[in-house]
Amino acid sequence: MSYILPALPYSYDALEPFFDEQTMKIHHTKHHQNYINNTNTILENTTFSSLSIEELISILNEIILDNKNVLRNNAGGHINHSFFWKGLKIGSVLTHDFKREIEKQFGDFESFKEQFESVALNHFGSGWVWLVNQNGILSIVSTINQDSPLMGKIISKTFGSPIIGLDLWEHAYYLKYQNRRLDYIKSFWNIVNWERASDLLQK
Repeated sequence: MSYILPALPYSYDALEPFFDEQTMKIHHTKHHQNYINNTNTILENTTFSSLSIEELISILNEIILDNKNVLRNNAGGHINHSFFWKGLKIGSVLTHDFKREIEKQFGDFESFKEQFESVALNHFGSGWVWLVNQNGILSIVSTINQDSPLMGKIISKTFGSPIIGLDLWEHAYYLKYQNRRLDYIKSFWNIVNWERASDLLQK
């Protein structure tokens, strides 16, 4: 089985002015596609080629391959971006259930946003910032490169089921925001798919 590039559930310009059309098009058709191409090449003629990307990531620590680190980076890029695209939506409304759970864990919603922004801003280099469910407890964590919390602590240094994720690689924002990472991070709140986040939290 070969992985394929998932179609976006919106047009490339749908997230304007927060995420620009040119960046979205390059990010999706070039960067994400490249992760998929590389993953398919690595897995060709292996016993892992029939696994879904979720299954592959869940057993990544057990896989023995000479180029396992390359697989980690590219398969991680595929699953992270597949998650990311679904988490973006214009006009999404913060749900009562999600807000209530955030307030339980972080005190109030503004404190949650400030902590998320701080972790994202202070993450050195490329990576991701996540809101994850860690056995019923909501935590804000970051991962390097294309690591996912789904890879587990041994590989990603953290764990949990992602609820919200933001790409911190420069290719995600540099055309529009240049070195203004904080502006990019703050723009994210305008296009979070809150309904999806609430659904993931309920699961």
